[in-house]
Amino acid sequence: MNAGVQGARRLRVLVAKPGLDGHDRGAKVVARGLRDAGMEVIYSGLHRTPSQIARTAMEEDVQVVGLSILSGAHNRLLPEVVSALGALGMEDVLVIAGGIIPEADVEALLATGVSAVFPPGTPLSRIVDFIREHARMPV
Repeated sequence: MNAGVQGARRLRVLVAKPGLDGHDRGAKVVARGLRDAGMEVIYSGLHRTPSQIARTAMEEDVQVVGLSILSGAHNRLLPEVVSALGALGMEDVLVIAGGIIPEADVEALLATGVSAVFPPGTPLSRIVDFIREHARMPV
């Protein structure tokens, strides 16, 4: 799964802000770090519904959806994104999350299909390594 292989397509990542959360500095920092690591990044912008995020993921043919959430609605919105992706036949898309998500909520989110939750201060290299290790490679 070496993304640097000659002729291989780059991993495509959708970075999205679900719900009414209007703070996107962290999402933009992560998006930039993923680009610097050689991934193609699509940023959806603010205030996206789970179905909008899933449709964008399908239209952009991404392998990863990164969700940034600070609003406290993670227990509702993140499972809805996973469900919306599944409804579009995109169960193989890696869904990761970051933001203000209490440690006590992480296990329940993982049980709904979110693959990883990265708290504030997580080194970008850890996020990049996780994506490279767990995302299906583009063909």
